[in-house]
Amino acid sequence: MLLRRRLLHAAAASLAGAGAAWLVPARAAGMGGDYAAFLAAVRRDAIRQGLTADAVTRALALSAPNMQVIQRDRNQPEFHLTWAQYRDRVLTPRKIADGRAAFAQQRGILEQQVLTRYDVAPGAVMGIWGLESGYGAMTGKFAVVDALCTLAFEGRRAKFFHDELFHALAILNAGDIAPEFMTGSYAGAMGQPQFMPSAYVKYAVDIDGDGRRDIWHSIPDVFGSIANYLAGSGWVGGESWGQQVVVPDTVAQSTLGRAQTRTLAEWMAMGVRQVGGAPFDRPTDTGAVLRPDGPGGEAFMVYRNFAAIRRYNPSDFYALAVGLLGNEIA
Repeated sequence: MLLRRRLLHAAAASLAGAGAAWLVPARAAGMGGDYAAFLAAVRRDAIRQGLTADAVTRALALSAPNMQVIQRDRNQPEFHLTWAQYRDRVLTPRKIADGRAAFAQQRGILEQQVLTRYDVAPGAVMGIWGLESGYGAMTGKFAVVDALCTLAFEGRRAKFFHDELFHALAILNAGDIAPEFMTGSYAGAMGQPQFMPSAYVKYAVDIDGDGRRDIWHSIPDVFGSIANYLAGSGWVGGESWGQQVVVPDTVAQSTLGRAQTRTLAEWMAMGVRQVGGAPFDRPTDTGAVLRPDGPGGEAFMVYRNFAAIRRYNPSDFYALAVGLLGNEIA
């Protein structure tokens, strides 16, 4: 299994950068180009890079220009939510209750099979699982290869989706999942953790020992893959991601933000306190203060594990929601 994984990584690394030259004409042609010729070029290049003809042919046979994918990609709604609005939308009582129920049901798997290998907080794993797929309930129904072929051919961000397509083909070639069951979002995010194929190649793991890294159906593999992602993103065991704090409205917004790190003693000198008014226990530790909605809004002290969550999705709102949801659940 280790050899197969090394071959997968090698093939994916080789394929990700391959084929840019022949992709440009298809990108320029847009949807008026010859999609069959585009698929034939993908097939030739994949086989030339070492993937088996049968695996590639089977995967590409499922693809046709998917107008629903293009429509979703071109008409993504733009939301300009405040943190308070985002929090109310994402951290609902139902989401928290469902998370607590899922944690109670799966706690043994998480703690005994996953967290013994990865020194990651259970709340962080649960928070990501909850936000990404509603604890596995909403994983997306698009065929990943079809979606990625369409987006690579259609033109917008073609290079990015081309690379992800070749990672997906390498995954199928390794036998972790059949093409018919490789489903995800319209943009190719896969399974319960919503990994892009490149993230799968790098972080997906086989925890249940069946020889496949199954982030679609295997809860141990789902948890292990999320935990491995966090560990690989710099998670420090035994430390918190952050906490809600009280910040005087007189503290200028320009002194806050992820890049403005200070010792907790320095923050306390500026009037920052824990909720309830208590001083921080470890004044020499460093952190940054976020106050997303400005004076009068909620504020949070965030530590280096916040950055690990943010590497999963580079959004302060997302990382705060993961941390807060995980706190409520675990």
